[in-house]
Amino acid sequence: MTPAGGPALLVAIDTEGDNQWDLEARRNQRFENIYALGRLHEFFARHGVRPTYVITHPVATDPRSAEVLRGLLAQGDCEIGAHHHAWETPPCTDEDIQRHPYALQLPLEQFDAQLRSLTDAITSAVGVRPISYRSGRFGFSASHVSSLEQQGYLVDSSVAPLFYEAHKQGPDFVGAPLAPYFLGYDDATRPGSSEVMELPISAALSRRVPAFVERLYARAPFNYQTKRALRLARIAHVRWLRPSYSSAADMCALGRQLVDRGAPILNLLFHSSEVIVGASPYNKTQGELDAFYERLGAFLSFATGTLAARGMTFREFRVVQGPGSRVQSPKSSLP
Repeated sequence: MTPAGGPALLVAIDTEGDNQWDLEARRNQRFENIYALGRLHEFFARHGVRPTYVITHPVATDPRSAEVLRGLLAQGDCEIGAHHHAWETPPCTDEDIQRHPYALQLPLEQFDAQLRSLTDAITSAVGVRPISYRSGRFGFSASHVSSLEQQGYLVDSSVAPLFYEAHKQGPDFVGAPLAPYFLGYDDATRPGSSEVMELPISAALSRRVPAFVERLYARAPFNYQTKRALRLARIAHVRWLRPSYSSAADMCALGRQLVDRGAPILNLLFHSSEVIVGASPYNKTQGELDAFYERLGAFLSFATGTLAARGMTFREFRVVQGPGSRVQSPKSSLP
């Protein structure tokens, strides 16, 4: 079901400490990007975006960060959800910080304990129990669905169609639908019978190909090198609604693809650390940050104008769908 007036525009920010890609930054947490979220929130308000900030355990337990997030939540135009980092959510070890694991690599008992710890920390920090979840590094597994239900989660947004890191002991989401579906307990890329609604990240191949070719592309040997060569040769590449990865033109083209196929959501993401200079591998200069905001603004204007998209939080979209709905999902291959 598509919300009246056009697709839902969902923008979820992985809200975390500075530069989680760097080992020393993970060991010595700083939160300068969280303290600067006010500018981003004002930018969203001008574009009709109602963001979902999915936050990590260290963010929730940093008093100044929690104060910032309570202030944003009090404005009534955003949601606070949960962002699980397997390497820094208690119970964890120094070895976890070093190896930077996907959550799917954890023993289920440790995952359950971490999920309880994260959920309780967020509830304490902002006064509202989270119902929306995203796994760090997209490290999600269908084995986590039951745990999410037990903690009261109704939404997950960890699945990115065409994302493949099984060669690194990570997830394989090849073939996942592009529109929302209720998760099963045995395969994160297929609709099932749980009450946890998957809101997949918006990503698709830049050209129409048969499904088996799309799968071959996603799981190609020498994965990164092969995909880079195909992109440089202008044969094919994955378009994401990620303004640090994609041009404004690519994001707008993807948005049009999704709407033409009847997909009810446009689901965009980035990290909170990308919106200040030098806190991530992206936007290392003021010029790069300005260009980031320009790309983001161009897509948001196109989405809310030309595509008639309506800003919603994850929670709001889940409420619109209702507890008994079963959303029909377009195929992963798009024209």
